[in-house]
Amino acid sequence: MSARRIITIFMAFTLVICATALWGAEGNQNDGDTDTNVVASSGAEAGASTEEPKKKKGSRLGRMFKAPFKAVGRLFGGGDDSAKVARMSEKDADRFESVGVMRVDDKTTERAEKPGEPNDARGYLERGRELLAENRLNEAIAALSTAASLDAKLSQAHSLLAVAYDRKGLHERARESYERAVGVNESDAQALNNLGYSLYLNGNYRAAVERLKRAARLAPSDARILNNLALAQFHLGKYDDAYKSFARAGGQFNGHANLAALLVRAGRDERAAEHLEAARRIDPTSANVLRQLADLYQRTGRPDRAEEARKALEAEDARQQFAVAGGR
Repeated sequence: MSARRIITIFMAFTLVICATALWGAEGNQNDGDTDTNVVASSGAEAGASTEEPKKKKGSRLGRMFKAPFKAVGRLFGGGDDSAKVARMSEKDADRFESVGVMRVDDKTTERAEKPGEPNDARGYLERGRELLAENRLNEAIAALSTAASLDAKLSQAHSLLAVAYDRKGLHERARESYERAVGVNESDAQALNNLGYSLYLNGNYRAAVERLKRAARLAPSDARILNNLALAQFHLGKYDDAYKSFARAGGQFNGHANLAALLVRAGRDERAAEHLEAARRIDPTSANVLRQLADLYQRTGRPDRAEEARKALEAEDARQQFAVAGGR
């Protein structure tokens, strides 16, 4: 093993240790933005992406390493394979400092490799992606930090590391990692999306819109990016722009329905009713829209409109029951 690689690996583990000192064993998962959850409940994609960025030519890279990464967990987890990265104690620090970092290799030296352990930046990236999908945030951060240290130009390592930081509530660290990802690859639409969504979570809506518009220009058909853009535009009070972004992501019906749901939460009942009625004109049989209209009109003192919506809903329920019964 070359001295340069030994130093690189040592630096990677040092980063892991410094970061681990800030975390508890379980972490604090960010439950997400309420408006994002409202939009997601309709089936729309929103939030940060953990996908590999698509190449302009060719298929998406997707090499997945299925064997679990255990090295960091074993170093700090007392040998328990299922343990998460724990808070580093003084004993752990002493144990790490006592490990020699110099090694002499020659032609007769046999290199022992642990089965299933990644051996390059791409391997640590894919392992980190898997851990992030399982919400094992501490271990994901360890793996992704190693990937970023081994290959500083691997934008997805920085981007996914930022996603993990965001879920931990470490938004400033997340922003720094997103910025690194974008700096490495300005054409990475997913990194721009994730940076924009992080800015949105922190209430920096104008900056979020700017990043998300750039991402949408790079990936104009990406529904997740467009939905995130709509969320940021909504919080700037740009409701027409938000509708257009929602509609680009999922069609006119979903555009009206998603915006109406957010307007209801914001107390903008009149505007919400307008968009619900627009959605109803597109699909007069939507039970969800009819139910929302009935509730909204009842709450805002329009019992006649509420009754009309309820009757339409009852008629639609009866039609569906008739259809299920086979028309008998």
